[in-house]
Amino acid sequence: MSIAGNLLKYKKEIESDGVQLVAVSKFQQADAVLEAYNAGHRVFGENLVQELVEKQAQLPQDIQWHLIGHLQTNKVKYIAPFISMIESVDSLKLLAEINKQAAKHNRVIDCLLQIYIADEDTKFGLGFDEAIELLRSEEFAGLKNIRITGLMGIASNNATEKQTVDEFTELKVFFDGIKMSFFRKDDAFKEVSMGMSGDYKLAIEAGSTMVRIGSSIFGKRVIKHYKAQ
Repeated sequence: MSIAGNLLKYKKEIESDGVQLVAVSKFQQADAVLEAYNAGHRVFGENLVQELVEKQAQLPQDIQWHLIGHLQTNKVKYIAPFISMIESVDSLKLLAEINKQAAKHNRVIDCLLQIYIADEDTKFGLGFDEAIELLRSEEFAGLKNIRITGLMGIASNNATEKQTVDEFTELKVFFDGIKMSFFRKDDAFKEVSMGMSGDYKLAIEAGSTMVRIGSSIFGKRVIKHYKAQ
């Protein structure tokens, strides 16, 4: 099936439930993204800053780009002018840098706090206590050019279905608690980004509002090596 065909199949299934599909285009050529764009999709996710910057310059300007990979503070400045959402905020230091760079462009950048839910040392993310500490801090209260719109989490690789469901459920329960404690009157705090190609159905059942699907839409990735920016 074509990229457009794959995309429309997922959009019909996922967006009918009111869930946002983020088409993960990392390591895909710009023309592949354009095919998905021409099929009506506008929200794309990238992992690497340099790759994202290159594609953003080549592709239509109404694309909503999400940064979903680990983000170093020294690279925020490259995406601050255009990024729609940063899903992978894992420290107050990073959040402060996003705020600083957003202010330079007179923007407010939407962010998700990445929460560590996997049983793996290789994953990034804030622990539950760390996220609460961040939200309680005076420094966070002074950040006016970022907006926290929800939480993001990545389940363990090669986990059993039960473990995956437990991890997603844990994140949704934590989201509900954070909503009640810190964002009760904030309608913008509504996103639970969890679920990828192999587990998105479990994620949606657990309460995901945003899923990230890449290779199942675009096919095999063409890996290009990027030099450090």
